Amino acid sequence: MTLKTRGILVLVIGTILGVGLSVGGRVLATHEWPAARELTWEQTRLLTEVMERVKRDYYEPVDDAELFENAIRGMVGDLDRHSAFLDADEYEDIRISTSGRYTGVGLEVSQTADRIIVIAPIDGTPAQRAGVQAGDEIMEIDDVSADNNVIDKLRGQAGTPVTLLVRREGYDDPLTFHLTRQKIRVASERHEVLNHSVGYLRLSQFNETTGEEARRAIDDMMEDTQATSGHMLTGLILDLRNNPGGILHSAVDISDLFLDEGVIVSAEGRTPESRFTRMAHHGDILDGAAMIVLVNGGSASASEIVAGALQDRDRATIVGSRTFGKGLVQTVMPLSKGRAIKLTTSRYFTPSGDSINEIGIAPDVYVEGARGQPDQSLNAVLDREHDTQLLEALALLRNQPVMHTSMVD
Repeated sequence: MTLKTRGILVLVIGTILGVGLSVGGRVLATHEWPAARELTWEQTRLLTEVMERVKRDYYEPVDDAELFENAIRGMVGDLDRHSAFLDADEYEDIRISTSGRYTGVGLEVSQTADRIIVIAPIDGTPAQRAGVQAGDEIMEIDDVSADNNVIDKLRGQAGTPVTLLVRREGYDDPLTFHLTRQKIRVASERHEVLNHSVGYLRLSQFNETTGEEARRAIDDMMEDTQATSGHMLTGLILDLRNNPGGILHSAVDISDLFLDEGVIVSAEGRTPESRFTRMAHHGDILDGAAMIVLVNGGSASASEIVAGALQDRDRATIVGSRTFGKGLVQTVMPLSKGRAIKLTTSRYFTPSGDSINEIGIAPDVYVEGARGQPDQSLNAVLDREHDTQLLEALALLRNQPVMHTSMVD
C-alpha cells in the first residue's frame, strides 16, 4: 500500500475513533462503552481491509482521492434514495436549480436501489420537448448504464448532446431520446383566464421566486376578469401535474396564499432544526372562491405539501391521479472546499398528521390522464377537448357555489 493511501487510512481511522469515542462517552452512561469500542475497531479494520484490497487487486489503478470520495458517496447514498454527497460542481448545480437557472436537459429524477426513475420533465426543456415522461426508467446515458452520477451526466456544457435510453411501461422495447443540453431558465408559472371567470395557474416547480410569481399571476387574472366582466374570479384551477417539487418554504408560501389559518405542514426529525410546524397567516387571496388542484404521478415533494394542505383544510378539491409519494425533507449542508451533503433530516406530515411517503396523496376525484399525457409546458395551449383532468375540473367548478366573503367598501 502506498504511503498516501496509508495516510488516508490513518485519517479515516482517526475520524472513526474520534466519532466512536464521542459516541462511547454518551453510551458510557448505560455501561456499554466496551462493546461500542470493540465494534468501532472491527468497523475500522474492515474499511482498511477493503481499501487495501481495492488498491492492490482492482483491475486498473484507482486514484486515492477518487476511492475516498466514492466511499463517502456510498456511505451517504445508501442511507436512502434522496440523500447524497455533493462535490463542488454538484452543489453549485443545486444552488443554481433552486434559483431557476442551470444547464442540462431538464429532468427531475429519483433513485431507488437499482433504478433511476423520472419524477417529471420540467416544462420547456429539451427532455420535455422530446417526450420524456414521468415514470420513465433511465437505463443508459450515452450508451453507459445509469448509475449514482446520473445528475452529473445529464448536466453539462450548453450545446452538447446526450442520449437517453429509457424503459416505459406499456412498451416492449426501450425508447431512445437524443437531447441537446441548454441553458435553462425555468419559469415557475403560467396563467390564463378560462370561461371569462375561472383562473388557471400552472406551477412547474417550486423555486425561490415561485410564491411571488404566483401572487402576481393571480392579481393579473383578477384585474383581467374585473376589466372584462366586472366580476371577481369565480374559481381557480391550480395545476401541479408533473411538478417535481423544490424548496419547502416556496410550498408553504403557495399554500398560505389560499388559507386563512391552521397548520400547513409539520415535520419530525432528530434535531431541533428538523422539527417544525408552518402555519397559515390570515388572508385568502381568492377571498374564498372555489379551488381545484390537478395532480398526477409526477406531482412530488413540495407539490404534495400544497395538495395535502389544501385537501386537509377543505380548501380545494384534488383532481387527477395519486401523487408520487415523496414525504421526506432534505437539508443541504455545506462542507469544506465547496462541497456539501444533501441529507434527509425530516419526515413531513400533512395538517391531518398523515405521512405520505411512499404512499402519495389520493385525489378526491380520480381521473386518469390521457395516454401520453397532455402537453403541459408553460408555453403550450391548453387542450380543452382531450385533457380529461382539466375538463373534470371545469365541470366541478361549474357546479360549486361562489363563496366570496362579503366585503364592505
